[in-house]
Amino acid sequence: MQIESLKVFCDLAEGESFTKAAQINGITQSAVSQQISALERAFKTLLIERSKRRFRLTREGEILYEYAKQMIQTYDALQSRLQEIKDIISGTIRIATIYSIGLHELPPYVKKFLKTYPTVNIHVEYRRANQVYEDVLSNVVDLGMVAYPVRDPKLEIIPFRKDEMVLICHPQHRFAKQKSIKLKDIAGEKFIGFEPDIPTRRATDRILRENDVNVQIVMEFDNIETVKRAVEIDMGVAIVPEGTIIQEIANQTLVAVKISDVQFYRPLAVMYKKNKVLSPALKQFINILKSESNVQDVSAKSSI
Repeated sequence: MQIESLKVFCDLAEGESFTKAAQINGITQSAVSQQISALERAFKTLLIERSKRRFRLTREGEILYEYAKQMIQTYDALQSRLQEIKDIISGTIRIATIYSIGLHELPPYVKKFLKTYPTVNIHVEYRRANQVYEDVLSNVVDLGMVAYPVRDPKLEIIPFRKDEMVLICHPQHRFAKQKSIKLKDIAGEKFIGFEPDIPTRRATDRILRENDVNVQIVMEFDNIETVKRAVEIDMGVAIVPEGTIIQEIANQTLVAVKISDVQFYRPLAVMYKKNKVLSPALKQFINILKSESNVQDVSAKSSI
């Protein structure tokens, strides 16, 4: 029996998906099934109830998962310690992130890290916020990066940055000539928003509601790039993180206007699964993110 087979079994138990277990381990779904069957033959017992309705471990499967997880954590800790002794920083770091962070916040940190550790491979996947949490909890990725982090007892959450939110408009819009506006000034405006289930949209709606400001939602998108494109063709105004519009401001395709009477910041965070054994490469990457963080407390009430 190999440690790899036990890891596949644990990934399957945690993700409750043959597809995810295959993805995590870089093998086919058929190979996952074969390794599970091999474990069942070795232990002479069923480990998974074969039901189309839901995934479920047998009692024996639950016991194997409990002990196998300990074995894998010990094995990973051993590998990590040996690499530290040899001063080896290598391997792959898998990151799941929402679009705005992955496209605009993350690249400088990746560039700095790879300059020091060029043998490390960083793989970035762009996901919706709820999918980032799922990927981290099921071990599909090592790190997740989200806005407005939600506390979870199974996750370690590290404050990363706070982005100021600003209003953006077309250069010919009446707001474009103003350095700042009050939030009530956008009442009745055509508004480009994120989709309702996106955390930044929920925070924006809350700010508008608390200040008794009603806007006319004309378009909703699931990522920052499409929101900006809609504003560039003058379909409406939007409220977005200031750090995501640097290029458009330089190219003069958008104008950013400060909101003077409301402090509106978007908190960002990095997260990984609790009790995860961090490789030397992962530790160093997290240290870089921590060292340049501009956030002291991820739960600060000013970061709404």
